[in-house]
Amino acid sequence: MKKIDKKAEEMDLKELALYIDYSVLKPEFTKEEIISLTKDGVRLGCATICINPGYLELCSPFVKDSVTTLCPVCDFPFGTSSTESRLKQIETAAKYDTVKEIDIVANFGLIRSGDYEAVTKDLKACADTAHKYGKELKVIFETDALNEEQIRKTCRCCINAGVDFIKTSTGFLTGFEAHGATPEVIKIMMEEVGDKCKIKGSGCIRTREHFLTLINMGIDRMGIGYKSVPVVLGMEK
Repeated sequence: MKKIDKKAEEMDLKELALYIDYSVLKPEFTKEEIISLTKDGVRLGCATICINPGYLELCSPFVKDSVTTLCPVCDFPFGTSSTESRLKQIETAAKYDTVKEIDIVANFGLIRSGDYEAVTKDLKACADTAHKYGKELKVIFETDALNEEQIRKTCRCCINAGVDFIKTSTGFLTGFEAHGATPEVIKIMMEEVGDKCKIKGSGCIRTREHFLTLINMGIDRMGIGYKSVPVVLGMEK
């Protein structure tokens, strides 16, 4: 949990942008759209640009010499690949010097099955691989598919696995009501992990009020869709 020195309402655009992982993950995006959105995130000074791993080479030149890095999202959006496959994705992404953090989706089918031992084992292997290359690992829970007990137990899996961030949602879940990073879910995650790892909220953060509320709660990062970035930053009046 991040300790803030001043209220979110008092922060300037540059300070607020550093809370944002600018999401560029839609599979239908053209190369031109991906480049344009990456440039926009860099212009604003966002913490990272979240991209699909296949576009690391395409996007790397546009974040060079900026405060913004790339955040490839591995095994996205389902998290159901074998551990071996997941580790290969992490290892490939980690070799880029434009990457400091890597997101990966937890196997939330295994979480819903109650197989927390398998979840922990897989995430530990993922975290160990990222750390071997000096990168941080952010684990996506897909909280809208989970109940409170499952969220709390997955927090403990992540602590035991040594991950660096826990994260709420992919934004691509179907068949469930979309709530995303509600203050209630973030509070549950904060209660479970304390200062043992950082917290990223994502999903349904579309208003400036929601964005500022989570900052004031002490959240570390937020994944924001490209259409909502100017809204949460107060650039649209």
